[in-house]
Amino acid sequence: MVSKITSSLRALLPALVLVTHPPVMQAGPLRNLLLKRKAAVQEDPFSEEVTAGPPKLPPNVKVMRDVSYGSDPRERMDVYLPPQPSSAPVILMVHGGAWRIGNKGAKGVVENKVARWVPRGFIFISINYRMLPIADPLKQAEDVAKALAAAQGKAASWGGDPSKFILMGHSAGAHLVSLLTASPNKAYGLGAKPWLGTVSLDSAAIDVASIMNRKHLRLYDSAFGSDPAYWSSVSPIEVLSKDALPMFLICSSTRPDKPCAQTHNFAAKAASMGVRAEVQEEALSHKQINETLGQPSDYTAAVERFMSSLDPVVLNTLQSKP
Repeated sequence: MVSKITSSLRALLPALVLVTHPPVMQAGPLRNLLLKRKAAVQEDPFSEEVTAGPPKLPPNVKVMRDVSYGSDPRERMDVYLPPQPSSAPVILMVHGGAWRIGNKGAKGVVENKVARWVPRGFIFISINYRMLPIADPLKQAEDVAKALAAAQGKAASWGGDPSKFILMGHSAGAHLVSLLTASPNKAYGLGAKPWLGTVSLDSAAIDVASIMNRKHLRLYDSAFGSDPAYWSSVSPIEVLSKDALPMFLICSSTRPDKPCAQTHNFAAKAASMGVRAEVQEEALSHKQINETLGQPSDYTAAVERFMSSLDPVVLNTLQSKP
């Protein structure tokens, strides 16, 4: 009997070893996918969440998807409309994702913002744009400007007011809208008209040179390269001009790379030039700053106070009940 039990255990031993000490995963699609995801996290722990499923939308919100603003397949925008828009103010949102990934329809980009503002009477637009390695950040900013110009041109046909636009962006998208707002002549040169102001949601790339001259994540090398002249051209604090439009810059006070320092430096330089730039520190993660905006909170209220100050129509729209 003992001999039979011993033989059975010996037969089971290889299977037990496989369970307790699994072999290294063989090469294949699954292993490649896992390695790619691991590398992405290591390179960019702040990248946009793009796998959370489609956003839930309030009833009676109409969506026009993939409206073209250029010839490239990425140059598309989704337009979220209230039931009967009439001279409505417009929010144009630019997603993040390390200048390399992300999507205009991501849950964290859209859901709470649309739920908060579209039922009150805003038109909300979320855009895609060309990304690395096809387009560097300067070309990405040009795409944002082209999208803004196209949306302003179509706004009246959607029931919107082309003179009542607010730019908004998160992460890499926050860098792009900050870059255009700090020096809006680039956008004007591509057909955009002046907009009311900009809400920048936790860009850590307000001062690009300061990032590149210290230890930094590899994603910044992919985005900004090694040329100091290029760093200056894509750095909001370097291109800041007296023509800059009002800005509200949110920064995470919990991030290990401490983006609030460069944001405050930007606001100080703006003040010295007579430009309005306000900073709001939030004890939220990078991801939370994006996805919770629109939920009832002091944070959402602060963003709305800034937007209300830009124009009486925006104030009246924010005060309307959904």
